[in-house]
Amino acid sequence: MMEPMPTPADHPPLLVACLCAQWCGTCRDYRVLFDGLQAGFPQARFVWVDVEDQADLVEPMDVEDFPTLLLVWQGEARFFGTLTPHLETVRRLIQSQLDAPGRALADPAVQALAGRLLSGV
Repeated sequence: MMEPMPTPADHPPLLVACLCAQWCGTCRDYRVLFDGLQAGFPQARFVWVDVEDQADLVEPMDVEDFPTLLLVWQGEARFFGTLTPHLETVRRLIQSQLDAPGRALADPAVQALAGRLLSGV
C-alpha cells in the first residue's frame, strides 16, 4: 500500500484541482463556477491548473479532455477524470469525498501528480 503524501497542517484535507487550458472555451466559462464552489466547501482547497501554463506540475501526465478534476483526500488521489462542467455534479462528487472518502487510486502517475500539486500550491 502506498504511503499518503503529507498535507500541510494549515491546509484543508481535501484538494480539488481542475485541470484545464486557457484556450478551451468550456474551461473559461467553467472557471467562474469552479471558483465559486470554494465558498460552499470551506473544508476543501480549490486550485485551477492550466495544463499549458503549469506544465511543470502536470507533466508527464497527458490531459486531453477538459475539464478534468483531481480530488486528493489527505494526500491520496481519490478521483481523477473528466466531468461535464455541471455544477451540481461537481458538488455531489466533492460532498461524497468529504462524507466518505473513496479508496486511493492505484495509478502511480495520478498519485505523483497529486504529490506535485500538493507541493506546488
